[in-house]
Amino acid sequence: MNLLRKNDLIMLAFGIVLFAVLQGLISTKIIGSFWELNLIIIGINVIMSVSLNLINGYTGQFSLGHAGFMAVGAYVGVVLTTFFKLPFIVALAAGALAAGFLGFLIGLPTLRLRGDYLAIATLGLGEIIRIVIMNIDYVGGAAGFQGITHYTNFAWVFIIMLITLFVIKNFINSSHGRACIAIRENEIAAEAMGINTTKYKVMAFTMGAAFAGIAGGLFAHNFYIISPSSFTFLSSFNYLIMVVMGGMGSITGSIAGAFVVTFISAALANWPEFRMIIYALVLILLMFYRPQGLFGYMEITNMGIFRRILKRGRE
Repeated sequence: MNLLRKNDLIMLAFGIVLFAVLQGLISTKIIGSFWELNLIIIGINVIMSVSLNLINGYTGQFSLGHAGFMAVGAYVGVVLTTFFKLPFIVALAAGALAAGFLGFLIGLPTLRLRGDYLAIATLGLGEIIRIVIMNIDYVGGAAGFQGITHYTNFAWVFIIMLITLFVIKNFINSSHGRACIAIRENEIAAEAMGINTTKYKVMAFTMGAAFAGIAGGLFAHNFYIISPSSFTFLSSFNYLIMVVMGGMGSITGSIAGAFVVTFISAALANWPEFRMIIYALVLILLMFYRPQGLFGYMEITNMGIFRRILKRGRE
């Protein structure tokens, strides 16, 4: 436990330094508006990929409806800030609760399924959420929700991203997280050892959905209009790519995957006709030469360089 706390403190200190540097570069306009926007998107994508990794990577389920929970958080948040004039933090919390509750309701029946059947079920449920939103005139329907106040900035995204990483990391290192990993490794053996597999799968699914709801609230308040087309199954698939690219079962990998995917998309913005081709080729090459992802199951805190830094700190 002492080692875990030291690791947390070191990573927190690193996060504070990184935030101070990036915020300083943004304030002095060294980082322009385009890359500031992409830094915000990277932070949102990190929250989405880490929360999806909790479900797919650490618990061993196969969810393809994560964008649906993001949509719930986004629309609940903008309704509360636009129509009811509630504070931004309250809207984010309400979006997380709504998405988490919906994830709980959906998880109870669907998480009894496994493999491809679960993937098809979650894919369908994500599309159901999107279609329902499209048919609600109160939130703009298919035309989208307009007139959203711009609350999201780099500071909000970075702080919430750090909180997300801290909560999910400590959940994974807890007895509940170990139960989820046992389910991933062998669900039948875990159940034989007395682990309530349905309980822990629903717990991970609910937590992942709640953080997706927070990411949705940040995403929605970063733009002046959102529409259901932003939350299609292709969006869910994009977050799955980030998880697989970084490494299923690695928080560090989820961060790296979100950064690489977002950076490639932004760097190729001036060549839209080649962007998807190059993007696809990168993914194909990665699957050929690094099928376990960039980090596999590895975390940065387990790497030799981090251990050397920690050892020097003790001396």
